[in-house]
Amino acid sequence: MAIEPYRRLFRLPGVGVLLLVGLLARVPSTATGMALTLHVVKGLGLGYTQAGVVTMASTVGMALGSPLSGRFVDKYGLRPVLIVTTAAQAAFWAAAPSLPYPALIPAAALAGLLGLPVFSVIRQCMAAMVPLDQRRVAFSLDSMFVELSYMAGPALAVFGMTAFGSGPTLAVIAVGLTGSGLALIVLNPPVRSEAELAEAVVKVPRRQWLTPRLAALLGTTAAATFVLTASELALVGSIEGAGQTEWIGLAVGIWCLYSLIGGFVYGGLSRGFSPLVLIGGMGLLTVPVGLVSGGWWWLVLALLPAGLLCAPSLSSTVETMTRWVPAAARGEAMGLHGTALLIGGAASAPIAGAVIDAHGSAWAFAVAGLAAVLMVLVALPFWRGGASRGGGGGTAAERRDEAPETVPDEVSA
Repeated sequence: MAIEPYRRLFRLPGVGVLLLVGLLARVPSTATGMALTLHVVKGLGLGYTQAGVVTMASTVGMALGSPLSGRFVDKYGLRPVLIVTTAAQAAFWAAAPSLPYPALIPAAALAGLLGLPVFSVIRQCMAAMVPLDQRRVAFSLDSMFVELSYMAGPALAVFGMTAFGSGPTLAVIAVGLTGSGLALIVLNPPVRSEAELAEAVVKVPRRQWLTPRLAALLGTTAAATFVLTASELALVGSIEGAGQTEWIGLAVGIWCLYSLIGGFVYGGLSRGFSPLVLIGGMGLLTVPVGLVSGGWWWLVLALLPAGLLCAPSLSSTVETMTRWVPAAARGEAMGLHGTALLIGGAASAPIAGAVIDAHGSAWAFAVAGLAAVLMVLVALPFWRGGASRGGGGGTAAERRDEAPETVPDEVSA
């Protein structure tokens, strides 16, 4: 396990600051779903079905808004998009505690549509600031920071709602999102490298980079969050069914730790792997997990192999995206990547829940893993179809340097 790649990464100007800002900015973003759910249930006194409608409206808005904001970043630059989305988030979260339920639904959808594009922006800027040969370690570290933010955000939302109630908690989220947006506006990280800006700007039609091969990559990205979300629900269902509910938090925390370790190790490797290999492997290793019995600790131990592949799987999809998509369309592509992540998670929850209710948690692990493997098999013929016609990311010189190593080898990312 090499430390030197991480040292070299932090020597690049601005990368450490961007990663730190990204970590802090993502925490309030990851708290929003839990905060909305608990606000509807505890603050408005309604049921989880009504809460699900609000979170679904927000999720649909985010799925539609993510590629749109990325396209606007490509066209108009980062700051104008951040100004609009930061103002929209401040307005919604400041007003949300006083909105009646019928008004909360369309407001949540609009807030999702105008969501602060923290996740996609950080990745887009990282691709601009980091050379091609260091992007694997950069995106591995970024995936680890995303894991940390998801560990902190929902937990803080639960604590805030329990200890202080809806009003103060939603106000803190409003301050957090507004502060995140302002920090990114002030930092204004580059969305294209100096070398990319120096090259002649050629508008690339969407049909030239949004190819069946890229669609296959987006499908495997969705499959990754499908298996992760379903596995989490199955883990919770298994532990709860065994009457060991008090250990759920620790079990999920250990599973997240596996992902952090896997991401750290993957970033230090001399070369990476295709997302198909990593996501397919994660799916295969998830299938038999439900067969384990004897206590929650054995179940968590059984998740170790698949858990180690979580962060590497997600980081490899981002790295591959930056190689396949031209810099002029990178923002929209990262937005589509974010939408794929949302779709995978959103589709997984009801499917896994239905499987758990009908057949038990063990089958949910199997269904989640097999779904990921099936998506990889569907993507494989498109993956072998050759490079995207629109050209890969990076400068022309970088692409020439990378070509002998990466183009002939379909297993290397």
